[in-house]
Amino acid sequence: MALHDKDRIFTNVYGYQPWNLAAAKKRGDWDNTKKLLALGRDKIIDEIKASNLRGRGGAGFPTGLKWSFMPKEPNPARPSFLVINADESEPGSCKDREIIRHDPHKLIEGALVAGFAMGARAAYIYIRGEYIREAETLFAAVQEAYDAGLLGKNACKSGYDFDVFVHRGAGAYICGEETAMLESLEGKKGQPRLKPPFPAGAGLYGCPTTVNNVESIAVAPTILRRGAAWFNLFGREGNRGTKLFQISGHVNKPCVVEEEMSIPFSELIEKHCGGIRGGKDNLLAVIPGGSSVPLVKAEDIWDAPMDFDGLKALGSGLGTAAVIVMDKSTDIVRAIARLSYFYKHESCGQCTPCREGTGWMWRMMERLRVGDGEIGDIDMLQQVTKQVEGHTICALGDAAAWPIQGLIRHFRPELERRIAENVREAAE
Repeated sequence: MALHDKDRIFTNVYGYQPWNLAAAKKRGDWDNTKKLLALGRDKIIDEIKASNLRGRGGAGFPTGLKWSFMPKEPNPARPSFLVINADESEPGSCKDREIIRHDPHKLIEGALVAGFAMGARAAYIYIRGEYIREAETLFAAVQEAYDAGLLGKNACKSGYDFDVFVHRGAGAYICGEETAMLESLEGKKGQPRLKPPFPAGAGLYGCPTTVNNVESIAVAPTILRRGAAWFNLFGREGNRGTKLFQISGHVNKPCVVEEEMSIPFSELIEKHCGGIRGGKDNLLAVIPGGSSVPLVKAEDIWDAPMDFDGLKALGSGLGTAAVIVMDKSTDIVRAIARLSYFYKHESCGQCTPCREGTGWMWRMMERLRVGDGEIGDIDMLQQVTKQVEGHTICALGDAAAWPIQGLIRHFRPELERRIAENVREAAE
């Protein structure tokens, strides 16, 4: 069904109203939160499970199921923690910053509800270092919540003690990976940990921890108020609910917009972005979920449903729903080479395939960009991406390999053309 304004969860995503507590309460935040907590831990988790909410940070893991992994019985010696990933360093992604700077109380209330459901002692919000104004807003909003008795001792008069801490990162992409984030929070170098143990068993300070994306946490109170059945009205089976899409690149009106899951790409672009720059026929390719997912050719994506399964069927993914639109003016090889440089630069260097492979792949992409090479180099590059993919502790190796794989799969003739052109020029 179509998403109407009354169904939108983030009603201040453009900042037309103030972000402060008084304005947030008028929008429905902190509305009898004590009653939500009175549902009890099990009921809250069951409702989130029934809503079929999948993680909004990229992986799409069922949120309620993730919460249920936390220990059921409290252990004073090993308190549980909730860590909220507000690092948002994926190129193309800009939804969490809109929540934080315009609707921070949704996130803070969500932290309390989710933390209570998991029996967490506190929530840590790890915010990206470059988000300076957003961090200022978040610090101020957390203080407002404390001053109003919504956080801290006896939060919302529920009898539950809960603290929220805001921690600023220093701009490392790798700290967006959940275990690297935990290392950074502990004051160490941001490098991913081997799993197992998983964070739910031994996370922050060796205690049970759940790491969730900002959007996943911020929607929880609304789902509890309106009910799982309401959330299930939107999207296809296995892809339920509403979602913040971030559309950038060659559209007439780039924007962040909340829409229902499974909306066709064409409707998303025509309805909210004023269409493709130069018209539909000028579309070349789309990266549908942030820079780490493979691109999709124009003819394949136009009618595709924008959800986890629909984009997986096209050999790509929804990721964070950061939709990067590229028209025919784009030098597609140069664009992917630029992403290769980003992943080479952001590799933490812990795993050999990633440390050595990302640099090698970038150098090869730079050569192919100017046609300096042989046809066999394309196959060799493809082989190297396969040797990096799936052979590293975290997913950064995959993220570096997938854009290149997408380029070779869909635009191999363009790579071959550049090589042939270069050979012809050399012969002349």
